[in-house]
Amino acid sequence: MSDGAKTPQRGGRRFPAALWLAVLASTLVSGAVRAQNLLVPMDEAQQNHLRAYGLTYFALKEGDRAEWWLNYRGGSFLLPDNPGLRRKAALDGVTVQPIDAAGVAEARREIAQSNMDAIPLEKAPHVAIYSPPKSPPWDDAVTLALRYAGIDYTQIWDDDVLTEDLSKYDWIHLFHEDFTGQFNKLYLTYRNEPWFIEERDRDLTTAQRHGYATVPALKKAVAARLRDFVDRGGFIFAMCGATETLELALAGQNVDIAAPFLDGTPIDPDADAKMDWTRSFAFQGAHIEMNLGVNAMSDIDGHQVNVPSRRQSLGTFTLFNFSAKFDPVATMLVQDHRTVIPDFYGVTTSFVKARLKPGVTVLATEEGTPWVKYIHGDYGKGSWTYLGGHDPEDPQHNIGAPPTDLAQRPNSPGYRLILNNVLFPAAKKKPLKT
Repeated sequence: MSDGAKTPQRGGRRFPAALWLAVLASTLVSGAVRAQNLLVPMDEAQQNHLRAYGLTYFALKEGDRAEWWLNYRGGSFLLPDNPGLRRKAALDGVTVQPIDAAGVAEARREIAQSNMDAIPLEKAPHVAIYSPPKSPPWDDAVTLALRYAGIDYTQIWDDDVLTEDLSKYDWIHLFHEDFTGQFNKLYLTYRNEPWFIEERDRDLTTAQRHGYATVPALKKAVAARLRDFVDRGGFIFAMCGATETLELALAGQNVDIAAPFLDGTPIDPDADAKMDWTRSFAFQGAHIEMNLGVNAMSDIDGHQVNVPSRRQSLGTFTLFNFSAKFDPVATMLVQDHRTVIPDFYGVTTSFVKARLKPGVTVLATEEGTPWVKYIHGDYGKGSWTYLGGHDPEDPQHNIGAPPTDLAQRPNSPGYRLILNNVLFPAAKKKPLKT
């Protein structure tokens, strides 16, 4: 990986001089009426929900304290009132409302008497995205969300996972990487395409550099390192195919579950019986897809989008209404201004209920179906969250589709779920009362 790939990144925008002057004038006028705090409403009154998360992250990065008011006006934020935050809010189009001590006290009384809670946010989380070199930013919804919101991140890949101290990160995101080492079975259709050959050769070179004979062996080692990261207190957020294949790689550490195309070794016919699900986070008892001509990995995914004979149509999913005081973690992860959200496909779109381990928290369901959309759980000292699907604003997500322009979707309820997870590690955790 080049040194440039690991440089922290954030979205950048140039503003005309007239806008800067308008912001300056606004700041000078508002300075005379500054309150002690700024309320960042997250209900329908908010002009730009996604950049509101970036504003809160910016405040934390500057050393300010913040609060996340769970279930209060869509999961609002309380920030200190200062010229820097006002300027950034104006530039980013984020709605903020000055609130004085009396207003804060009144809101706290309402929070205390309702299904709400106020969670302190203590620090800007150190975020890493597991993403291959040359991966275009629009290929991953989380990268798009962070860039648009203006949240810093570091790009890491296999070399970094295998050799670096991952504990310096609070949060690692995984998206559609196939941790079984089968390249999401794209070889069935694209094995002769130059881009596929480049990816295959790149990963094989990386495997050999680290002493592994095959790509599946490399990816299993990477998966094991990520499991250790969570076990020691880290947090991972995964979408799309990573949710399913990470689990298969963890449970199948000593089982050959990859296609013969990759290493010449057939899939172990007894793979299902040999899988060790005590090593996985979320799933158990899954059946490995043995048909080499079928573009599916297992029966974890309920939608099977790449198998025409099994593909299920999209509906909507509903966020669960948790008790903010008794389940603050789950409540943080579902904060939104909408409770019913249109579904969207991915390599893995949904999670079959029968494959969930006991103790997994279901965050969103699709009524009347045997699958769920959004789940969370603890492992060791850390935790994980899985959101099925690839891009909340691109339901089909075909290869070669144009990138999602979040400037046209600043109030996306699906993208809010991603950004809830980004700020989750910033929260001062409260012990569960259940």
